[in-house]
Amino acid sequence: MTTNTHNTVTTQLDAGYETSTFALGVAMTSVAIVAIWGTACLASAMVSMGPLNVAQGYFTALIG
Repeated sequence: MTTNTHNTVTTQLDAGYETSTFALGVAMTSVAIVAIWGTACLASAMVSMGPLNVAQGYFTALIG
């Protein structure tokens, strides 16, 4: 004799947690892209102008 059984599993979703997790992931990805872009720009300046000129320009920009 065979008996058919049907089990139902219900899960609750916390929309606030899921939304904040997604927003945090988007923010972290954006920060990573900006950091990679900044590093590429700094490396380009180092190659084209030299490290001493980049440091001099940085301090000149800070001091005035």
